[in-house]
Amino acid sequence: MCKILTLNNISIEGLARLPLDRYEIASEIQHPDIILLRSYNMHDMEIPESLKAVGRAGAGVNNIPVDKLSELGIPVFNTPGANANAVKELVLGGMFLAARNLCHAWDYARNLTGNDQDIRKQVEAGKKKFKGFELPGHTLGVIGLGAIGVLVSNAALSLGMKVIGYDPSITVHRAWQLSSSVQQALSIDDLLTRSNFVSVHVPLTDTTHRMLDDKRLPMMPDGAVLLNFSRGDIVDEQAVVAALDSGKLGAYVSDFPSNALKDNHRVIVLPHLGASTKEAEDNCAIMVADQVRAFLEDGTVHNSVNFPTIEMAHGKGYRLTVVNANVPNMLGQISTALADAHLNILDMSNRSRGNLAYTLIDVQEPVPSDVVDRIARVEGVMRVRALTF
Repeated sequence: MCKILTLNNISIEGLARLPLDRYEIASEIQHPDIILLRSYNMHDMEIPESLKAVGRAGAGVNNIPVDKLSELGIPVFNTPGANANAVKELVLGGMFLAARNLCHAWDYARNLTGNDQDIRKQVEAGKKKFKGFELPGHTLGVIGLGAIGVLVSNAALSLGMKVIGYDPSITVHRAWQLSSSVQQALSIDDLLTRSNFVSVHVPLTDTTHRMLDDKRLPMMPDGAVLLNFSRGDIVDEQAVVAALDSGKLGAYVSDFPSNALKDNHRVIVLPHLGASTKEAEDNCAIMVADQVRAFLEDGTVHNSVNFPTIEMAHGKGYRLTVVNANVPNMLGQISTALADAHLNILDMSNRSRGNLAYTLIDVQEPVPSDVVDRIARVEGVMRVRALTF
């Protein structure tokens, strides 16, 4: 029986993918094989020795100690694209809110006083303060063309906007999904100078931390709108406030409230609603459950942020998985241990990612525990599993 610890509420639609005759699932459980979570902060958590994998029902993994888990040979799975439509819709909503001054207009209307005739007079007198503009003909710059960025770009085109995109690491898969009408920016700076709206869709890393700062924001056209549904620290808040106060930015729409932002009349700030839809939570849970199950039962790895992608058809043989440092002669030592035990290798697949390598091996007979132990003792080997499913 495999034990799964849930650190946050995980949609029942996802948990239902894990058969109860094979998986025990609880929010309090000892010696878990798998941890499933959403936003729980694992950085101060003691990692159980029994742990084999971590699955996050979402895309960002800043709340997970990925480097530490990599050193222990533990894969971290996430769910890129599962919540993309939910975020896309929120970005579009943010553009409408900013373009038509809807939040300020709603606040004005709800605070009107007097009888209906008085209110009608106030409406006619006050509505000119909330005059906005329409989206068609304006240019949206999208930084990051992953699952969300591609959907946002294509949707903005359908609204009649011009779209410029920048992503030096765009995958072939995403490039096929992106409309050919999206123009390519040569750099972030090039994109900023040409965009009335800018939406960022990149992970928070050392490279992207405060990527939009007091040097870059002044490059934008006067009155531009900046949208951040990625991570709060992608932008320099103080630089944003200064740009808003000067009129360089017309509005900032963010999913990440702070004291510096929440009371600024040019800021529309939301309580991290990006993936807060039932559909997104279901999609993320289903995706991560399928991924951890495939890893446990077949050794397959898809959508891991620290392991290489690998899949190998599982025939009649018995499967061994090995995680090790990506150094010479590891496969030779593993093969020798199997040969010395007279275990015939039927199939093998080896992939590497950075300093880590991962191997699937199918052999003709069950792998005895002493052979597993021998391979585990090889210098550089982090984890060995003889699959029992």
